[in-house]
Amino acid sequence: MESGAGKHWTEEEVKALLSVWSEKNIRKQLHGTLRNKGIFIYIAKRLQELGVCRDWKQCRAKYKNLKYEYRTVKYAHTSGDATKTMKFFHDLDAILQYEPVTQLAAEENGRCCSATEPRLHTSPTTDSTQ
Repeated sequence: MESGAGKHWTEEEVKALLSVWSEKNIRKQLHGTLRNKGIFIYIAKRLQELGVCRDWKQCRAKYKNLKYEYRTVKYAHTSGDATKTMKFFHDLDAILQYEPVTQLAAEENGRCCSATEPRLHTSPTTDSTQ
């Protein structure tokens, strides 16, 4: 199978990408990594094992496009517009709901209100008067 820059992804190719992307170690490496060429080279090799011939740039572009489209639809749904949809929304929702940033934010919010750490959030004027 010849891969070209303008070649559309088939449904089977997207499903293969999602299956690799859903692996915990891949999700962990993709999250928060700015220079991720190596990860996408690995993903492209994994896809080749599954019969999908895409280079790392195509994988990264598809990853970014799927993530953008997912966030657009997710935002529309939280804004009350349930008419916006996308084909792999539920698959992406299952993958992206476990992004560590969401969990970290929840932990920080819990810590912010914790009675066991009152001095973490005191102002400098309070500290200087004590």
